Order: sequence, then structure tokens, then C-alpha cells
Amino acid sequence: MGNLDKAYEESLKSIETENIIDRIFYRPIGFRIAYLLRNTPVTPNMVTVVSIFVGAAVGFLFYPVNLLYNIYGILVLIFANILDCVDGQLARLTGIKSAIGRILDGLAGDIWFACIYINLALRLSHEYGNYWFFALAVASGLSHLVQANIVDYYKTLHLYFISKEKGAEFQTVDEVRKQHKNTKPGLNKAFYLLYGIYTSIQEKATPALQQLLKNLHARYGDEIPKDIRKKFREKSLKLMPLIDMMTFNGRTIIMFIVILSGYIWVYFLYEIIVLNIILIIVNRKHEKICASFL
Repeated sequence: MGNLDKAYEESLKSIETENIIDRIFYRPIGFRIAYLLRNTPVTPNMVTVVSIFVGAAVGFLFYPVNLLYNIYGILVLIFANILDCVDGQLARLTGIKSAIGRILDGLAGDIWFACIYINLALRLSHEYGNYWFFALAVASGLSHLVQANIVDYYKTLHLYFISKEKGAEFQTVDEVRKQHKNTKPGLNKAFYLLYGIYTSIQEKATPALQQLLKNLHARYGDEIPKDIRKKFREKSLKLMPLIDMMTFNGRTIIMFIVILSGYIWVYFLYEIIVLNIILIIVNRKHEKICASFL
């Protein structure tokens, strides 16, 4: 393996949690940009902030009933996600990692989609003369937040069962609250408050998982045996295709088709109905996996 190939592998969280679109498109491009930036003053958080502004512009390009503008919007959203890959890969290449960076990274995607939903609701309201589409947009946005939250949790948990190093970002709500308490008043403290709420939702949605983690830590501490790690990952991997449907790549494939077709309201229903059903199925299957270890 050459130095560049090794650096590329090190820039990934884990090949097990990367879906096919990330592996063949987003990650290779993100790595090349991150590799060029690794010895510059540019930090991962700087890249994240730029991605927020780029992604926020997408909503304004989706608002007009104009195919050319909508195509531009799709291309800009793809570029924003490339930047999202760059910040994470740059952090792993340079070792510049922080909990705030991870929180900011998650917040970036929320801002992108909030702008998209608002502009799509405006577009539908002006097209049909009905402002009830905003209720649909709110329901879709809340569904997205919960789906993305649980998907992030399951992916980070999978990394945790690969190794302590890979799963370093996996935190309990108690750990996050402790960090919040020990942080001086300011923006960082506000970030930790939001992250505490975020983590609390994850734990409440996964009671069997919480019991499993409690039992494993009581018995093994931080040194969970390799055979248990391997067995858990084997079962977890079987859920990845369903989990990937709720990731950025899974949902934007449908979004792009809907935007190009002009039937915008279909995307809202897809998130509210189809993806929530998938979320329930994944959650139940994952809880059964955890219960089988108990």
C-alpha cells in the first residue's frame, strides 16, 4: 500500500460504515482536497463554516420553478457535501479534532435542509395558493432531525465496536452534560447544551442498547472482548443498507428526482411516511440485536 493509499484509508472513519456513493464519489474527492489543505492554516472548522453558507444557498436555487436554477441547486448541494467530507477527512489527516467540530458538522446539515424546506414550502404555497405546505415542511424537517440523529448514533456505535480509537466520538449523555458543566459560558457551552439534548434523544430511543452497554462496561470496562465486538458488528452491518436510506445520499437521490420532476410535495411525504417507517424497522431490529447479547 502506497503512502497516498494509506493516508486515504486513515482519512475515513471506517470502510464498514461508508456507503457506495461515498466510497466511489464523495470521499475520494474530499480526500484530494483535504490532502492539499493538510499543511495549510485552513482548519476543519473553517471548512465546515464555508459548507454552511454553500449549503444554505441551495434552498434559494430550489425555490424558482426553473429547471436550470434547480439543476444549479443540485450541483451546489453536491459541492456542499463534498466540503462536509473535506472537514472530517482533514480532521483525521491533521489530528485536529474536537467535540465542537463534530457538533458544528452536524449543525451544518441541519441548516442546509432547513433552508431547503423553507424555500420548497414557499414554492409550493405560491404554486398552489395554500400555506398549509409549511405544516408539511415542519413535519418533514422534524422527521429528518430524528432520522439523522438515530442514524448518526448507530454509525458511531458501529465504530465504537471496531475499536476505542475509531469510536472515540461515541459519548453518553452523562459525559456530554459533564462537558457542558465544565465549559465556560459562551458559544461552546451552548453547543454542548444542544448536544446534550441530541444525545438524550438517542439514548431514550434505544433502551436495549443502553442496557447492553451498561452490562458490557460493568463486566469488561473499556476492554470489550474482540469476539463480542466482531459478532456485534456482523449483525449491525446487516442493517447498514436500511440505515443508508436515511443518510444524506439516500434521501438526496429521491430529492433530486423529485426536484427535477417538479412534484415537490412528494419529497415531504417520502420523509414523513417512508423514511419514518424505515426508522421504526431499523430501531426495532437494532434493539433485537442488542437484546440477543443480553
